Amino acid sequence: MSKWHEGRVVENKQWTSTLHSLKVEAPLEMFEAGQFTRLALDIDGEEISRPFSLVNAPGEQPLDFYFIEVPGGIFSTKLAKLNPGDSVKVATKATGLLTLKQLPPAKKLFLLATGTGIGPFLSIIKTAEVWQQFERITLVHAVRYMEELTYQQMIRNIAENHTHQFSYIPMVSREACDYAIAGRIPAAIMDSKLELRAGGSIDNDSHVMLCGNPDMVQDTMNVLLKRGLRKHSRREPGHISIEKYW
Repeated sequence: MSKWHEGRVVENKQWTSTLHSLKVEAPLEMFEAGQFTRLALDIDGEEISRPFSLVNAPGEQPLDFYFIEVPGGIFSTKLAKLNPGDSVKVATKATGLLTLKQLPPAKKLFLLATGTGIGPFLSIIKTAEVWQQFERITLVHAVRYMEELTYQQMIRNIAENHTHQFSYIPMVSREACDYAIAGRIPAAIMDSKLELRAGGSIDNDSHVMLCGNPDMVQDTMNVLLKRGLRKHSRREPGHISIEKYW
């Protein structure tokens, strides 16, 4: 059997000059929220593929892939030019361990993302399971500029449906924004701004999932380790799960 299905683009939404959401109709084996699959294109006679997290919830169509067009990037520039009706190869299976069933029991879930790293967390908060598993869920999205705070309508819908259980915290680092925390995630944890906004502390009753820029992931993990939290693995349960997005 082929490892690829032929997908059909139904929408290529351009959020900013470089940020896109590519919606694709394609069959995909049932996956877990938080996982990723691969997209492939034939470019100059060569099949080139890259991993992308699924923004849509399991069982939801079309598939939704959030990505950044990298200047000079062979694959992303081609992907950004796809139009409705164009074809793109989609791997038949999804994979990845940034999923709910991998997490140990906890009361609070903190989803900390930079840029397109918010993708798997949007998939997670669209499921019913996460609201049954945790008493309180906080989604943090850190970007450079306000226009990069994407998927706002989806997030508002989640907030309206889970008023007393959900907090959304935007962060913007390179311009003034009256509704967002300024700066980077590690600093906002160290000076308690993030937890004050969330209405709860990151402690031993919490699980933290990190996805995005490797510097953010490493720096935030270092801050949390100094607090006494532990990196999670199936062999040694802890408080911190990570996905290095590139």
